[in-house]
Amino acid sequence: MEEVEEITTEVSKFGQLVQESLPAIASFGIRVVLAIVVFWIGSRLINWAIRTMKKSLDKTTIDKGVISFLGSFAKIVLYVMLVYNIASYFGVTESSMAALLASAGVTVGLALQGGLSNLAGGVMLLLFKPFQVGDYIVVNDTNACEGSVSKIEICYTTLTTIDNRQIVIPNGTLSDVIVTNVTGQKERKLEIKLGVSYTSDIKKVKTILERVLREDPDVMSDRDMKVYMDSMADSSIIMGILAWVPTSKYLDIKWRVNERIKEEFDAEGIQIPYNQLDVHLHQ
Repeated sequence: MEEVEEITTEVSKFGQLVQESLPAIASFGIRVVLAIVVFWIGSRLINWAIRTMKKSLDKTTIDKGVISFLGSFAKIVLYVMLVYNIASYFGVTESSMAALLASAGVTVGLALQGGLSNLAGGVMLLLFKPFQVGDYIVVNDTNACEGSVSKIEICYTTLTTIDNRQIVIPNGTLSDVIVTNVTGQKERKLEIKLGVSYTSDIKKVKTILERVLREDPDVMSDRDMKVYMDSMADSSIIMGILAWVPTSKYLDIKWRVNERIKEEFDAEGIQIPYNQLDVHLHQ
């Protein structure tokens, strides 16, 4: 009987404790729900503010890469402010928040040293502008890649390849490797080399190549054009052409000129030989 009475007493105490704690639990639950709602609404407002800022900046002469970087940075700042206000609502004091941010900053800084180098790399890219959004670049690192720059964000730069794949490269990597900006200039020199048979008339070959260049509508005829014999290879004479073309049309012109050269050579009986080896037997 005594054990039953003790159990009954403990249950009564627990029930009384629950009843006394119910208002506090309910209040805390309501505050948690309110915090979730505020965070959800705040997230939507932050996204709206970032979109509005980018649309406004798009109407100015500010570089698109800078706009993308500022959008990423502003988003981080606004989220930090949102979390700070929610924490203050739960009664976290400013001194506690400062201590928490300091310890978190040290921890995150040690864990994300690469992220900090990416941030610094992003700032360097925006200051010195080796490339801008829309440029076609070639990244000459161990994992060589290339594509059009679609976004320059706070830590990463995104490239879009010709076959519409996305390549995300850390800004720290881009600031430490050789980057070739293919479209950095409005004009580019087109260079094509091809082999012709040793039996071909070199003067005739040069005349054909010069005519192909002059007749192409996009080759800059007012700029210097060269047709030359580059070298004498094992199986062919290597001819070369040099001409200035608009960078935006470079590939189209290159493909078109190559096709025209093949057609003209076929029409004029100029042979483009295969690799061959002459064997002489002496008895």
